[in-house]
Amino acid sequence: MATFLYIDTSGEKATVAMSNDHHVLALEENSMANTHASFVQPAIQKILQSSGMTMQSIDAVVVTMGPGSYTGLRVGLASAKGIAYALGKPLIGISTLKLLAKHAITHLKIMSQNASIQIFSMIDAKRMEVFGAIYKPDLTTLLSEQAIVLDEPYMHKLLENGPLLCIGNGAVKIRELMTAENLYCSDDQYNMADLTNLALEKWAEKDFEDIAYSRPSYLKDFYQAPPKQQK
Repeated sequence: MATFLYIDTSGEKATVAMSNDHHVLALEENSMANTHASFVQPAIQKILQSSGMTMQSIDAVVVTMGPGSYTGLRVGLASAKGIAYALGKPLIGISTLKLLAKHAITHLKIMSQNASIQIFSMIDAKRMEVFGAIYKPDLTTLLSEQAIVLDEPYMHKLLENGPLLCIGNGAVKIRELMTAENLYCSDDQYNMADLTNLALEKWAEKDFEDIAYSRPSYLKDFYQAPPKQQK
């Protein structure tokens, strides 16, 4: 049975948690997106106290690699790397898009009704753009993670390959864009059960990140408007 420390600062809500096997021992959440950096370390101290565990008891550090919030991903991965390096423990990186697909497979009824359905995980990237990836029901990748501009021709082309489930906070864009036979939308988000399941699979496969060279999955360059010149 493995004990994991989780750091997820990829979205609007940040989570720090500890689990032993599939059992979540302690969890702290923060819904103020611009305060994730100041949330992580105090949250770690809280979950250690409430779980009665120590940092030395951790077998691996699990972190979401994105895509998601540019700043949040940097905060989460930097914290996770520092802890994993200091403890000499493996670092397990999890894709937020794969987490959405895992949630669909595990929790959505439509999956059991369509064995050949495509799972289009999508995270809102503003306007009509999403960070997306498409998976089979066994989590095999059909379309790798990328920034995608949504329009009807693109969606109809995907539907030529079979039923399509869009999941994530980007799915609302599809609802507003079109309706079609065999097109399903869910704005469900992944949860701790999905995170622990994927983390344990990677642990069993010894699929670890390189602490020195791993970087977040931004998918797009970060743009910051230049400061306005004072008159």
